[in-house]
Amino acid sequence: MPRKRVAILISGRGSNMSALIEAAKEQSFPAEIVVVIANRPDAGGLVSARAAGIATAVVDHTAFAKDREGFERALQAAIEAHAADIVCLAGFMRLLTPSFVNRWQGRLINIHPALLPAFKGLDTHEHALKSGTRIHGASVHFVVPEMDSGPIIAQAAVPVLDGDTPAALAARVLAVEHRIYPLALRLLAEGRVRTVGNRCVIDGAPGADNTLLNPPEKT
Repeated sequence: MPRKRVAILISGRGSNMSALIEAAKEQSFPAEIVVVIANRPDAGGLVSARAAGIATAVVDHTAFAKDREGFERALQAAIEAHAADIVCLAGFMRLLTPSFVNRWQGRLINIHPALLPAFKGLDTHEHALKSGTRIHGASVHFVVPEMDSGPIIAQAAVPVLDGDTPAALAARVLAVEHRIYPLALRLLAEGRVRTVGNRCVIDGAPGADNTLLNPPEKT
């Protein structure tokens, strides 16, 4: 079966982008990263992608300050130029319109640094610490028009420790992000993810669902 072609959208350094690129180096991985697209020409992840031999493109959102639809048309054209089957958001700091999201329904995924539906939006680690929760984590989900609300493909949890700072908590969450994003992409590219209502079911997974996928540390 041909590997699925993946476009990654970034705005910054792209650490999750790098995790996906690294995973896709394995010949058995069912997806290949064909392009990395940034909405900022100074995004650090562009340098990393080029170093890995991945094609890159820039669709600078500032050139479309009063034309959001024009920005998304240019973004769509950049994706289509590389015949991508799946789009992964990896620190892409632009809200997408329902029109763009619906075009990619079931093929557009994002990673969020919290155990959704808790702590949607920005500053998740600060909110987690202020809330007093003892468990935090990360989620990979399908993108829907409502922010951070799509069906969840995979999640991983980390403990909130006494004396944690937002930076310390963020570092532990980032480590699990780098594991579950490649896992979720693999499942999607293999055709093992289906949605029932607002819930994802993973075919062939223990228990046939994804209540919590928390893969072990690599050794």
